[in-house]
Amino acid sequence: MKLAVIGTGYVGLVTGTCLAEAGHDVVCVDIDESKVARLKKGDIPIYEPGLGDLVKKNFKAGNLRFTTSLAEIGEPAAIFFALPTPPNGDGEADLSFVLKAAQDVAQVLKGYTVLINKSTVPVGTAQKVAGLVSKHTKVGFDVISNPEFLREGFAVNDFMKPDRIVVGTGSAKAAKVMQEVYKPYTSAGAPLLIMDEASAEMTKYTANSFIATKISFMNEIANLCELVGADVEQVKRGIAPDPRIGSKYINAGIGYGGSCFPKDVSALERIAHQRDYDFKILKAVMLVNTHQKQVLVGRIVAKYGENLAGKTFAVWGLAFKPDTDDIREAPAIEIIRELVGRGAKIQAYDPEAADNTRKVLDDTITYSNAAQDALKDAHALIVVTEWKEFAAADLAKLKAELKDKTVYDGRNMFDPDDMKRAGLKYISIGRAAI
Repeated sequence: MKLAVIGTGYVGLVTGTCLAEAGHDVVCVDIDESKVARLKKGDIPIYEPGLGDLVKKNFKAGNLRFTTSLAEIGEPAAIFFALPTPPNGDGEADLSFVLKAAQDVAQVLKGYTVLINKSTVPVGTAQKVAGLVSKHTKVGFDVISNPEFLREGFAVNDFMKPDRIVVGTGSAKAAKVMQEVYKPYTSAGAPLLIMDEASAEMTKYTANSFIATKISFMNEIANLCELVGADVEQVKRGIAPDPRIGSKYINAGIGYGGSCFPKDVSALERIAHQRDYDFKILKAVMLVNTHQKQVLVGRIVAKYGENLAGKTFAVWGLAFKPDTDDIREAPAIEIIRELVGRGAKIQAYDPEAADNTRKVLDDTITYSNAAQDALKDAHALIVVTEWKEFAAADLAKLKAELKDKTVYDGRNMFDPDDMKRAGLKYISIGRAAI
């Protein structure tokens, strides 16, 4: 099938590339000329494991193209909108990018087309887009909701092997097109769940908000564990085998970040507020997450005082999670800003996210080329992102480098007994300090 994708961010580029890999003829459109030029050269603007090779392969084969011109999309059977929906001042999703693209696309439609909201959008957006498009074309079309459930760091696998595909439409004609689009995946066993547009739009917000709730709940348990003398890692072992709970998203830490959870939780709470519904749990989830990002800062200040001038801290991890270069809403950024604001010097290392961090923090911190380099002359180490390479750290070298022999672990990457034997002071989340 001939398909088009509007937007080449995380969702758009993964969507277009994976659909091309599945055998479709895909053209991706983006207004950023420099990004499109890079993509045509095989230069991938984001870090996502496995994506680069697929882009190069399918671009070379000719079934994946990139352009800045909507006129070059031809007559696709379906067009995916994969555009940002950032929160505005009151937490509501900003639909301006989606609506502008819809208006532009309406003017180049040549025949019946399914317009697909892949972006995370509030309930009622499909109807709103349909109303706008109808003002700018007389061509037949349907607007549907097809939310994405991609995890950064696993996005290619999640798209190619989905646990479910949600399609929101009341049109049998549109449903048939979507069945054809996703046939390579449904033939392999992926369930295609067709429902109304509003329910599909609500599904994405519900999924992300539920996961965020699990994370915040476990962080509250971790904080209580410290007060009662329990070990949250042992508690986790005790609850994970329960099939009603499971082992995913129950790791204690310093809060969630990224492009999805913070904005989607906020947007869902805003949707409720606009309908005079007090969504108490989501308010608590956001409050807990805001507090959790400051837990390590509080412990550092408790040891060194409010004035951190003359103190140097090594920071391992800048991305909001491993296997991505995404720093949006990353706990590391908030922690670093708090410490620098108190006069501390920061020496940071991340395998992928240094360039993006430099765009935000500029040269207010030092960027190291290796984890070991960040330790030089540091008083203590702060572990913020759970990159696998950090788990293999040489504890003897940590002790030798760190002036105060102290590690603040925001992701519980290390075994307290190992740290004790190594002679390191170890402060983690939901466990007794040693």
